[in-house]
Formats: sequence, structure tokens, C-alpha cells
Amino acid sequence: MALAFAVPEVAENLNGWGPAADSVPSQLEHVPYAPFSKSDRVGRASDWTGQAFKYNSGRFDRNNTGGNAVFNFFHNEDEDSFHLVDTRPPPRPKYGARRFQQRFQRRDRDEGRRDGGRDSGAGADRERQRRERLQQQKRGQWNAYWQDKNAPRNVYNSSVDIRPEWSVLEQIPLTSLSKLSYDVGEPEDITTCGTLDYYDKGCDRVTPKTERVLERFENRQFYKVTTTDDPVIRRLLLESEDVGTVFATDAILSTLMCAPRSVYSWDIVAQRVGNKLFFDKRDSSFDLLTVYETAQEPIPEDKESINSMHSLSQEATFINQNFSQQVLQKEGKKYEFKEPNPFASETEEVAPVAYRYRKWKLDEETTLVARCELHSVAEVKGQEILLTVNSLNEFDSKITGVDWRQKIENQRGAVLATELKNNANKLAKWTAQAILAGAEQMKLGYVSRVHPKDHYNHVLLTVQGYKPKEFAAQINLSVNNMWGILKTVVDICMKLDEGKYLLVKDPNKPIIRLYSVPTDAFENDYAEEPLPEDEQAPPPPESEEQTEQTEEKDADLEI
Repeated sequence: MALAFAVPEVAENLNGWGPAADSVPSQLEHVPYAPFSKSDRVGRASDWTGQAFKYNSGRFDRNNTGGNAVFNFFHNEDEDSFHLVDTRPPPRPKYGARRFQQRFQRRDRDEGRRDGGRDSGAGADRERQRRERLQQQKRGQWNAYWQDKNAPRNVYNSSVDIRPEWSVLEQIPLTSLSKLSYDVGEPEDITTCGTLDYYDKGCDRVTPKTERVLERFENRQFYKVTTTDDPVIRRLLLESEDVGTVFATDAILSTLMCAPRSVYSWDIVAQRVGNKLFFDKRDSSFDLLTVYETAQEPIPEDKESINSMHSLSQEATFINQNFSQQVLQKEGKKYEFKEPNPFASETEEVAPVAYRYRKWKLDEETTLVARCELHSVAEVKGQEILLTVNSLNEFDSKITGVDWRQKIENQRGAVLATELKNNANKLAKWTAQAILAGAEQMKLGYVSRVHPKDHYNHVLLTVQGYKPKEFAAQINLSVNNMWGILKTVVDICMKLDEGKYLLVKDPNKPIIRLYSVPTDAFENDYAEEPLPEDEQAPPPPESEEQTEQTEEKDADLEI
């Protein structure tokens, strides 16, 4: 037998929202009702703890109009029969300000007794002053920590515009790369090209009191050719296909090897052709040097300022090129290699640079071939040693916190420590390139502006030499970790199908993403105009575990 279902009568309210006053059932006439509108944010069906959250207004309380006040409880009748039985005073806090003060006084009195009762002498005063300084220092550290924690974070732009049609194939967290280790044997030289000038030893005697004006070599050409455009690598592949499996330059390899220290965004093109893997740079901005990259206070991105991030990168690159030419002997003998410079032409003045094409055996099936640069040669104790030459630049001592002209002669270690803190990635990349090229020594020049507001004229303050492997140990750069990072990236790329891919360092997170891009990408003005930020492809969502690890890593770095 089927049961009949009666549809209840629904009253329509034409003048408002909710039930009309004359349509309320008799059993619900005395139940309070809080009116609301469609635009209100209804966060909960019933709030039993409303008083507990009166100081913690969240997103549900922004449009609170007091409609829920009808549900509040009001106690109108006073209970006169209630009396307080326990009249004892409330206990004092166990660890109040007085307790701390009494404890320090007792400790001072006990220490005075151990000292034979001399608790009011000069020694006791110095001890009290020392403890006050320590306490003030700790308070300052905590205040600085919380101020930095609440400070707005700087947001950087990506080095390449991520297109919507690109797909993410892999995400590599940089925190996992710092724990890798891999041992690679000694390299083998395939061929050497170019000509080197001898190093001018008079530059080692330059001091801030005898500073030299930095010359400009605007007519000399500095070639930074990418891997697939290198004629020597093409010739080696034509002569023997078994010459190598992975091909790159020392600049690209050092970027990958020192990726955990990088902060700014960068990108590297990876091409799989048959069983070969080629690492290329996308454009010339890859060769610009970074300035103040790993500092606690980032450089602003004001393009009109001479101290903006892009302006300082261009300035540092030009200084590095001019310095590498000024430290060479103007006239004298030259150091010739087996083959001439493959990029030089008869009509242009080319900077003297040598290239060593070397190969490393990563495993039984993978051989790395790389082009490495050398900048000069010097005679030391009757022997000729190969050098790499780079320069650090000072742009404003008020920003960096250390005045090179005052401290570089007597406190050179403090100056270098400041540069290691502010430019850790750049120094690590220079050290990695010197190790890859097999240089016996790397020269670091210290160049400063003539005036902080003049970014065109510079002076050389001093030059310091280091052995690459010893300097790597000094800056905590592990050679085995460098090769472990490279081996991991190579193994990931060797598993890919034939095609073109892009490795991109996230501009604001310690993550490297591997994108699959079209074969004609970055050719013939593939991306003519940069995409707006709202049209760029967003990064894939992270898992909760990765997010927690990233937050813990950021908290450790802040502390």
C-alpha cells in the first residue's frame, strides 16, 4: 500500500528575505530569529563560543551587523545569596619580575661570597655590565628576528615568461640537492684553443693608497658562445660520435652545480638529440653577473636608479671584463695553445682568452664534454701556471656596511666575509669554473666606484690570489656535491624523449622546474612580447609535505 505524501504549504515573502511575520507556524512563534541578507558571509550554523573570539575577528566577522545579538544570554536577576567563601589573596606568579630580580641578586651575592666578599669592586661592576650587554644583545636579536619575520618579502620576476602551453615534467627542490655527493675522476683534455697574455705581477702590489684607475677596453670583443653554436664542439661530433654524451660550457655547468646558493631566477635550455644531451643558454642575459644576490636586504628593482638590480648587473659585468684585461701585460710574449681562437676574426680585436675542451666520465654510459675558459698565465718559481681572473665591485659602502678603502688593507678577511655573505652564489660559480678549467690559481680583484653616485668611473684597490680547491673549502663548497647535483640533473634529462626542454629556477621558491617546450621555442622571436602576469601559466600546486618543508626551511634561514 503506497503512502501519500503531502506537500507542505510554503509562504512566499514578496517584501523581503525570509519568512513573513504572518506565516510563522504557531510552534515557532517564540523562537528568536536573526534576519540576514544574501550578501552576508554565513560562517557557522551555531556559535556557542562567540565571546571567546571577540578579540580575534576573522573573515566571518568583517560584515557582522549585530544580527546574532538576539541569541546572546543576559542575566537579569542578581543572586544576593551568593557569598565568596575563600578570602585568601591570589597567589603571586612563580616567575614574575620580582622573582627574576631576587634571583639575580642572590646570584650576585653568592658570587661575591666566592670571591671573598669583594662584590662591590671594579670586577663585580664589569661583570654586571657584561651581563647587561648580553641580555640587551639577546633582546635585540629577538626584536630583529620578529621585525624581519613581519617584514614584507621581496617578489622577484622570472627570467623567462612561462607560456600556457608548456607542461611541467619535474620539480626539483634545491634543499634536496645540497645533500648529494658523487665522485668523478680526473678529466681528459680533448683540445685547447686560443692565446693568453701573461699576468702583470705589479697588480698584486696595488693598495687603496696606490689605487689604479680602471681602464675601459670598449673595442675588444668578449665572446660568450653557447654550446650548440660552438664550432669546435660541432667538429668533434663530426669526427667521432663517441666523443661524449652530454655537452655544455663551464658557465652553464657552474650554474647547475651551485644552484642551491642561487636566489634570482635563471633558465637553461636542454635539448635531447638521439642519445646526446645539449645544455644551452637562452639569451645573453645569462652571462650578466649578479650583485648582492644572497644579501639579507635585497636590491630594489627600480630601473631608473643606478643601484637597481639590472643596472648593478651590467656594471659588474663591464667591470669584470675591463679588469680581466687591465691585469695583463701590455707588451710581451704570449702563451700559444694548440689551436687558434675559434671565435676570432681578422677584422676584430678579440680579448685574449683560452679554451680547454675537457671530458669527464660520469658513468659507463655517460661522458661529459665541456668548454672551459682561462684568462691568463703567470710565471711562479720558474713554472707557468694558468689563471682565471674575476673582480668584485663596491657600489655604496652605506648599503654594504663595509668601507673597502678603510678596511681592505688591514681587515681583508672581514671584507671577504661580507662578500661571501652577499655574493655567495657568484663566488661559488667562479670557483667551480676555475676547478673545471683546471686553473692553478684564481685572481680576485676589488674594484670600487670613484664616487658612490658615479657608476661609470672606477678604481682598482687591490688584488688577491687563491688556489681554487682551497678557496672552495674556505667558502664551504664541496666538489663532490657539485658533481652530485650535476649527475642528478643529467640523469633526469637523459630519461626524456627527443625534444627541447627548459630548466627554470623559480624566482621566489627554492625549486627548479623542468618544462617541455616546443621545438621552435626561443627561435625566430618565439616570444615577441612578454606575457602579463595574469596570463602566465601558474606553477603547479605543491603537496602539503613540500609546503611544510619549505616553510621550515624559510624559518630556519630567518632565525
